[in-house]
Amino acid sequence: MDLRVTIVQTPLHWQDAEANRAMFSEKLAAAAPHTDLIVLPEMFTTGFSMEASSLAEVAAGPTLSWMQQEAQRHQAVLTGSVMVQENGQYYNRLYWVRPDGSYQTYNKRHLFRMAREHHTYAAGKERLVVDLKGWNVCPLVCYDLRFPVWSRNIGSGYDLLLYVANWPQVRSLAWRTLLQARAIENVTYVVGVNRVGTDGNSHPYAGDSAIIHPKGHHLLETSHTEGIHTLTLRKQELVDFREAFPAHLDADGFKLL
Repeated sequence: MDLRVTIVQTPLHWQDAEANRAMFSEKLAAAAPHTDLIVLPEMFTTGFSMEASSLAEVAAGPTLSWMQQEAQRHQAVLTGSVMVQENGQYYNRLYWVRPDGSYQTYNKRHLFRMAREHHTYAAGKERLVVDLKGWNVCPLVCYDLRFPVWSRNIGSGYDLLLYVANWPQVRSLAWRTLLQARAIENVTYVVGVNRVGTDGNSHPYAGDSAIIHPKGHHLLETSHTEGIHTLTLRKQELVDFREAFPAHLDADGFKLL
């Protein structure tokens, strides 16, 4: 079955969750078509901030409730990451929220030490793979992109690899290159959703959100401008390519410790 994916590339209101939720509600109401999956950026309620002590929500907080409402309204899965406080620790947590209100979570594994993210947030320990319309989807967060072992498609266990990000323009070449590499090496569709604009630390973002075919070519790439884009991914194209070019059968075996 084919999968319709909607990506939202936009500036964010700096450290203002209420304003960001309202902004996304307005954008989705105006532009989101019938779709299966809506993808928002990393820390979409605040921007990439280390002010977790004053901004982090409880795990079942207002943003999760908002995501449940929006998923139900659009009859689509809604995903993106937010800062969360739970059991005395802070997490950069991705929520995967279904139209019926059920959800799963993934805590960002690789924390961006150059911004001292690892001094504020706790690292996740488990990867998440979820089913959507017969597609296995692996959602990850930003800096995870740089670590191919964590992203590795062991036994073709997923069909779509997804990254939500706040990836600054100064490293946009790495973002674009690694998204393409992850698609090629894992023989999978890749979706990368990044923000645009400038954050409260004066870092500019080019966006460069993309949807990439398992062969490595871009099905969609959008830079600098905000917008909502929807594309249909063809499952049979993936199946046919894996059968014709089964590189995964020669992959080296390993396990994460």
